[in-house]
Amino acid sequence: MTVLFESRYPTHPDDVKHYDTDELRQHFLVDNLMQPDQLVLCYTHYERVIVGSAVPVNAAVKLEAPEPLKAQFFLQRRELGIINVGGTGTVSVDGTDYQLQNTEALYVGMGAREVSFHSADATTPAKFYLNSAPAHHAFPTKHLTMDNCTVLQMGALETSNERAIHQLMINDVVQTCQLQMGLTVLKPGSVWNTMPAHQHDRRMEAYFYFNLADDQRVCHFMGQPQQTRHIWVANEQAVVSPAWSIHSGCGTSNYAFIWGMAGENLDYHDMDKFPASAMK
Repeated sequence: MTVLFESRYPTHPDDVKHYDTDELRQHFLVDNLMQPDQLVLCYTHYERVIVGSAVPVNAAVKLEAPEPLKAQFFLQRRELGIINVGGTGTVSVDGTDYQLQNTEALYVGMGAREVSFHSADATTPAKFYLNSAPAHHAFPTKHLTMDNCTVLQMGALETSNERAIHQLMINDVVQTCQLQMGLTVLKPGSVWNTMPAHQHDRRMEAYFYFNLADDQRVCHFMGQPQQTRHIWVANEQAVVSPAWSIHSGCGTSNYAFIWGMAGENLDYHDMDKFPASAMK
């Protein structure tokens, strides 16, 4: 097993106005996730959130603390959110096993020393998507499923954005320090997510797109409302969104995505919305 670790530094919106396509992708797109038998970690300096993945195929993948973290173990001062988008797998946390089916999640609190990822079947391996944020309190580990989360039915087929928002890790479902995660599934015939677009100056967000055919793409919109930019995103890639940026997307087919947030406010509805008529 190897660990692929990189850092992404903050950007100023005035600078991003001048980015070309390659620069946008370099700073905001995470396109190396879900590699077999590897722990992939992208350390962002937006709320110091880590976006990552673990795909155990031939052996277990351990959650290790790379040297740049300057930590004795990964969760020494962090919390972790995990959502499985592959086959059945198990997450072992300090000797306790949690079996995660497809789309099930696990919150792991600060202080857990040994975390490892396992697949039930190497031919259909588990694919664990990870978000981690700094923590100040050790909350209990909790297994979360589609049956014990809050579900919001949003949008309509007429506006091409009929979707179900599964709030797996928000503060009325599980206690966290600042991390929130959930999973949104678009209905057949719908391609727009998060419309009207919004931003929240009090936290960052990352979108991970999946269940997208290899020959299909999502056009992810970002930037300030009056200075929008776009990034074409393939299956199992993520986009990091600064607090000053909107986040929305439109696909060439329906798809699903995981949203993860961290910042000072745990109120899910703390956002500033911008209708299409207000954007440029």
